[in-house]
Amino acid sequence: MPVFRSFMTFQMRQIRAFLDLEAGIARNATHGKEPPTAGLDSRRSRSRQAVRQRRIEQPYQVTDKEERKPAERKSLGSQQSSRQGKIPIFFVTGAGKSGTTWFRRMLDHHPEIMCRGEGWFFGRNVRYENHKRMETDAEGRTPRPASLYNALAEDEYLRMWLERTPWTRDGDVEEHLADLTREAIRLFLTKKLSQSGKRVVGDKTPLLSPGVVGEIGAIMPEAKVIHVIRDGRDRAVSWMHHIWNRQLPTEEGGNLEPEERDKRDRYREAPEAFLASGESIFTKKRIRTASLTWALNVGSARRQGLRLLGNGRYAEVRYEDLLERPEQELRRIFRFLGVSAGKRVVKRSVMAEGFERRSGGRERGEEDSTSARRKGVAGDWKNV
Repeated sequence: MPVFRSFMTFQMRQIRAFLDLEAGIARNATHGKEPPTAGLDSRRSRSRQAVRQRRIEQPYQVTDKEERKPAERKSLGSQQSSRQGKIPIFFVTGAGKSGTTWFRRMLDHHPEIMCRGEGWFFGRNVRYENHKRMETDAEGRTPRPASLYNALAEDEYLRMWLERTPWTRDGDVEEHLADLTREAIRLFLTKKLSQSGKRVVGDKTPLLSPGVVGEIGAIMPEAKVIHVIRDGRDRAVSWMHHIWNRQLPTEEGGNLEPEERDKRDRYREAPEAFLASGESIFTKKRIRTASLTWALNVGSARRQGLRLLGNGRYAEVRYEDLLERPEQELRRIFRFLGVSAGKRVVKRSVMAEGFERRSGGRERGEEDSTSARRKGVAGDWKNV
């Protein structure tokens, strides 16, 4: 209590002194006299003028301990944006079930490379209305309802903003949308890269449409593209097993037909007997879709990559070559990306993603139809 009383006494004295000062200023002002603080205010004003003059004559230098001014923060932001443009960015693409996930993981083990997937950045017209019914895959990923490019391009409010704001209305809306997509991709990739301690960043970008590689070349002109290609027949077999695992039956809102469910169940019960009977794992609709989409997407990606990007920014990797000589192929791609390609680095990446390790102990060629790493061989189409 004594401490409290002392504090209260001190506070009351301060209040009285303040009131007396205010009263004195009012009385002096009434009698036309200069307030007691006028001289102090005058000296402070002259001091501020002198400081301003020194800042004009001697530009202000920012030290590490000093807080940067808003204008300086803006300047640094511009420098950071400029630096982001110099960060090596690449995209791994390929038709689904062509080994792109396996390849991406090997790249990510490199001490200089960060490679994630799937960002679904590209695909101007890619949108899935039934995304709510899609299930997660073996790695816990859920397909996005649309690509980033489509989400930006089809947002009516964003489009109206671009059409009406004085900063953008004189330009082409589609160019603005492409610019926004580019800046968003750079932002997301470089932000993650800065947290990783690595210096090269890449995304596994599926071939969602025929124009994906062309979009990469137009939107990210500095980026490199690695196209993983697998024999279309083997890819179709792996894709059918993938559909068996991922798609819901039609009666539950999915796309797995009753005939396909019957094939799946009989195959998994006795695969050798099923294949020996000569029956196909495909329906006519599925094999037609598999062949047409592979030819269209992979064909267009090759043409666009070679024509628009050239050898300096476009490289192809054959799934079959990765199986046969993984270290040689990986060393070639490391050099393409401008990172270390030493024996230890290459071998570590290959060993870390060996089929036996990633499949839970199964040897390559030993099938598990329910696994995302089903068999890991080339030429299996001859058995189907």
